[in-house]
Amino acid sequence: MIICAGNNETFEFAQPMGVGLIETAMNLTRLCLFDKPEFILFVGSAGSYGEHEIFDIIESKTASNIELAFLSNDAYTPLDNVVSTNTGDKKDIVVNSSNYISTNKELTSKFLSLGIGIENMEFYSVLKIAQEFDIPAGGVFCITNYTDSNAHTDFIKNHLKAKELLTFHVKQKIKELTQ
Repeated sequence: MIICAGNNETFEFAQPMGVGLIETAMNLTRLCLFDKPEFILFVGSAGSYGEHEIFDIIESKTASNIELAFLSNDAYTPLDNVVSTNTGDKKDIVVNSSNYISTNKELTSKFLSLGIGIENMEFYSVLKIAQEFDIPAGGVFCITNYTDSNAHTDFIKNHLKAKELLTFHVKQKIKELTQ
């Protein structure tokens, strides 16, 4: 099953789950309870913490849920805040998820030292629910912006092309798998 966020980030081949961690968790849980998929592929946009360029396509099976306050030692969590469905030897690019879009380049560059490369609002919820229901899962992302003061403007400017690139990428992968 292929899923996406929703609102303005929908794809003809994907079922929308909602925007952010909470909507995604609620709707994906409901879906898994009533019609458990064999595999979940999340498709969406992402912001780069600096190592990945605009319109890069990133595939990952690992996500974190680390808030910016953690980076400045202003918060901690007793929860396990990294989840992965990666069972191979290949190291994943970790996708950080939060209900907020990061805009502080200086602060977000610290994510790189933790091995976290990009951010997407929903992916942590997707992997956490997949883990709970023992469903293999992964994600495909297209970089639309950097996590700086221009994040929203760049996202708006690049979103349509990113959706086109994701559509092409996913359809190519499906074609390769069915041949």
